[in-house]
Amino acid sequence: MPDACFDHPRLAGIYDAFDGGRTDLDAYLAIVGTLDPARIVDIGCGTGTPALRLARTGRTVIGADPAAASLEVARAKPDSSSVTWLHAGAAELPGVWHGREPADLALMIGNVAQVFRTDDDWAAALRGIRRVTRPGGHLVLESRRPEFRGWEEWVEVNTPTTLEVAGVGAVERRFSLTEVKLPFVTFRYEYRFHADGTILTSDSTLRFRSEDEITTSLAETGFDVLDVREAPDRPGREYVFLTRVAG
Repeated sequence: MPDACFDHPRLAGIYDAFDGGRTDLDAYLAIVGTLDPARIVDIGCGTGTPALRLARTGRTVIGADPAAASLEVARAKPDSSSVTWLHAGAAELPGVWHGREPADLALMIGNVAQVFRTDDDWAAALRGIRRVTRPGGHLVLESRRPEFRGWEEWVEVNTPTTLEVAGVGAVERRFSLTEVKLPFVTFRYEYRFHADGTILTSDSTLRFRSEDEITTSLAETGFDVLDVREAPDRPGREYVFLTRVAG
């Protein structure tokens, strides 16, 4: 099930306000420019920010997400008709593809690759992506490096934040790290809506896989790893896998 911050209507509606300027997307737009795919599927597209930026490059873009509330936010944005929105997780993609041409490029960015906690769920997600991506096409995904132990600094950088959200009013967000039991890290966001005093919480668990684990799982599900890169804006913190769908 999607986390509440993506699937609760009130929380999905304020997600972009707390998500920042998304400068991380620049590196992926550069990769897209190099690979030059005609058709892209953005897996775990959330509220649609990456998918809409990709669509502005003139490419055919499909945004897929299991969180209905996030998709509603995406559909309400300007130019949302330039993207096809699918209510599906990665494993469910073949069932909702409905005869569309295969994608040339699948993207799985942000924390999406880490929400699959079990090996079976992760393998099912990769198999679903492979079935909707053409042979010779690409999958690009990112995942946080477990050896960096980024969760140790999350508490320090995630101080309570209050933002004035258009149409909503002031919203305060608080972060807490609730459990570290590697390879799993669990945390909570608490949101207080000043207008009516409502408090909503969203719990998330990420699985931290090693480079070898990810490489092996990709090979077992039909992907050739071409390169493992740094995230340019987060050196030493993340893996960026560039893979090709095996023929």
